[in-house]
Amino acid sequence: MSTFSGIWIPLVTPFSADGAVDHAALRRLIRLYADAGVAGVVALGTTGEPSSLDVAEQEAVLATTLDAAGDAVPVIVGVSGNNAPAMRERVQRLNALPLAGLLVSAPYYVRPSQAGIAAHFTMLADASEHPVVLYDIPARTGVRIELETLLSLAAHPRIQAIKDCAGSLDTTHALILDGRLQVLAGDDIRIFDTLCMGGSGAIAASAHVWPERFVALDRALKAGRLDDGRALFHALVPLIRTLTAESNPAPVKAALAAQGLMDGGLRAPMTQASESLRERLLRLLAV
Repeated sequence: MSTFSGIWIPLVTPFSADGAVDHAALRRLIRLYADAGVAGVVALGTTGEPSSLDVAEQEAVLATTLDAAGDAVPVIVGVSGNNAPAMRERVQRLNALPLAGLLVSAPYYVRPSQAGIAAHFTMLADASEHPVVLYDIPARTGVRIELETLLSLAAHPRIQAIKDCAGSLDTTHALILDGRLQVLAGDDIRIFDTLCMGGSGAIAASAHVWPERFVALDRALKAGRLDDGRALFHALVPLIRTLTAESNPAPVKAALAAQGLMDGGLRAPMTQASESLRERLLRLLAV
């Protein structure tokens, strides 16, 4: 069984001033996060703006990510959509790549039934030679994966973890108690309580900034150093609140730009973080 544990970073896709993908900046970020001790990175997740990339750009981003990560950090790739045959073909093509897993969301826009959701994940898991991480994010897909559906999917040998963004403490707790899926917090403000309940880690966009502090938080709590973990988390809360105050990934990109790591540009219809939020970030980063 693959280990989906620790702090994973859902990578932004950097763009240069002319709007092209900045592969050099992407490589720099991956080296930075590897040195910080993160457990792995996610390419083409929500934070990576995959819907703004054409197919060739997506393939190039994934190729750069795998090359830059090498043996240093595992790579998960995001797979999303609502065209089932096309998604199945994509999953089959991904079988040839050295991936740690696939991060698969429920079909967006069409709002299928729970039976349809279960059949969708089962079809993709059957087609995959890589482990599957379920991605429950109803705020973006328009549909929640209900607990009963999650527990049924946990019986599939390749469905091994979940990025938990549903906002239900009861569901999080039930999945952890069940024990078959590794539970990764997907809402950054929920990292502390998820880890304290026995969750495996987090896929945290906020960890783009001060990644070593998020890694230290994870390690402290897993070592039973609750006071240290609590202090680390409380110190991170202002950053997490600021980075989630506007649509992801605009605040994260603004923070990385302020650190001189990349340009802060996004592709339409996304817009850059507001001036007031950028000022808040500058004050935080100066601490």
